[in-house]
Amino acid sequence: MSIGEWFLGLIIGAAVAATPGAAPQRFAYGPAPSQFGELWSPSGTTKAPVVVLIHGGCWQRSYGLDLMDPLAADLREHGVAVWNIEYRRLGEAGGGYPGTFADVGAAIDTLRGLATRYPLDLTRVAAVGHSAGGHLALWAAARPKLPSDSVVKTRDPLPFGLVVTLAGINDLAAYHERGPACGGGATIDALIDARRRGAASYADTSPRALLPLGVEPLIVSGDEDGIVPAPFGRDYAKAALATGDKATALDLPGADHFALIDPASPGWATVRERLLAWAFARK
Repeated sequence: MSIGEWFLGLIIGAAVAATPGAAPQRFAYGPAPSQFGELWSPSGTTKAPVVVLIHGGCWQRSYGLDLMDPLAADLREHGVAVWNIEYRRLGEAGGGYPGTFADVGAAIDTLRGLATRYPLDLTRVAAVGHSAGGHLALWAAARPKLPSDSVVKTRDPLPFGLVVTLAGINDLAAYHERGPACGGGATIDALIDARRRGAASYADTSPRALLPLGVEPLIVSGDEDGIVPAPFGRDYAKAALATGDKATALDLPGADHFALIDPASPGWATVRERLLAWAFARK
């Protein structure tokens, strides 16, 4: 067990143990073991804004959606409904391209069915992803921009009003070239099926290649992050602004990669404040 995994275990255990409320409800969106999500519903019958959580872990099957349980519990306590999704990852059948991408899209669109049974406000949906999940959150927002011949393009994808990428790997080509972790370029090649698809493999998988996304992204980085260093976030934000997206780069002093998903950290408090301001703004 790495230090990071040990630290995350402490976060998850403490947050879940200390948080009152019903256990999340699990719903499948497909037949594979990893095709499910967990709905964290706040109390009350008023329609709640929704945050889709997408976990990271280098797109590998050894990491799961429990990484985001602390944030799910925290957001629910602040009146937000949370849809914490799992998806097929590298190392399991169907992981990589196109399965990982198709799963994320299908999981998000499942909210339409859930909203017929639970008080969810689908006019106010945000996505929050961490690390590899930050990449997938931005990618999901870009689904309307996917090339017409892409096998992961779908009709009428559920739109987001806001995307928060926490130390996200937002530019796959840049991280392939200079990324210090996640197995280097070989992992990204496996994710996007680069050996078979060649140079075209970034066109429907990398948020950078799909700019402008047409959604407001909050690009969050920790200035002590050695896994996805802050310059990656700043560079993506500059590229997004140059194409017309209203991107905001938020660098958090003293924050490492895992502090961004620690609900007790000052960095998350800053992100949560911005997220809740958007979620509960008057329409």
